[in-house]
Amino acid sequence: MSSSLHALILGAAAGGGLPQWNCGCDNCHAAREGQSGLLPQTQSSLAVSADRNAWALLNASPDIRQQIHSNPQLQPRSLRDTPIASVLLTNGDIDHVAGLLSLREKQAFTVFATRAVVETLAANPIFNALDPEMVGFTAIELEQAVEIAPGLTARLFAVPGKVPLYMEQGKVETDLEGEQTVGVEITAGDKKVFYIPGCARMTAALAGRLRNADLVFFDGTVFTDDEMIATGTGKKTGRRMGHMAMSGEEGSLNTFGSLGVRKKVFVHINNTNPVWRPGSPERGAVEEAGWTVGADGMEISA
Repeated sequence: MSSSLHALILGAAAGGGLPQWNCGCDNCHAAREGQSGLLPQTQSSLAVSADRNAWALLNASPDIRQQIHSNPQLQPRSLRDTPIASVLLTNGDIDHVAGLLSLREKQAFTVFATRAVVETLAANPIFNALDPEMVGFTAIELEQAVEIAPGLTARLFAVPGKVPLYMEQGKVETDLEGEQTVGVEITAGDKKVFYIPGCARMTAALAGRLRNADLVFFDGTVFTDDEMIATGTGKKTGRRMGHMAMSGEEGSLNTFGSLGVRKKVFVHINNTNPVWRPGSPERGAVEEAGWTVGADGMEISA
């Protein structure tokens, strides 16, 4: 049976967005000044739907109010209403959960996440602002199929990653595989889409899962592993932050080369990443490899 699966990029940038509030890097400056065709981008989130009527959000960024304002598909259709049926979280990072606090106005929806992420949120009393009579937190197991909106099924699977920054203690393992960081497989009828905004490395299991997929939204945080060090904006590598680079032998451009994915879109792109700049050599490299650089408001159907 033929079907449709619609994916709407609410936020294409990594944590901090573009421009980041305290950053004066070349990209942030260009985004503020409207130079070189570089447009501001909000923090990482995706909306998915089988019918363009009911939507599920994949992560709730701190920019969620602005994202709803910018996308009529997500706006109320009556006095007190939302087409948002659920929010599914891929980890407990601040840029993926803080937006829940903007959804506290007595509106019913369901939050789905792994048990580890649900327990992390439950341990923080600030999330009690979400009325439990209206908003249910549902812990789901890895590989468990769950309906997140009418006609839309999600399945979580582990990808290499790390615990959120606010939970780091001592030596940090950056390629843990468990409930801390997950990818999402979304299906509607015969269509299948993957959303993986954070991934520390490509594994054989992940490559096998993604092979010949209709559409993959994938972690595009940095172009080179040492990008933040080279630009003077930080001291951590991409790998240390739990993200694989686009370039290099173990990067996404190379590791996706033989997977036969029909549509590939980079999301969760850091403000320092040169692929934001139209006409840059790095942008040319990703486009030549068949990738699309995601952008706020971009809707793609599988």
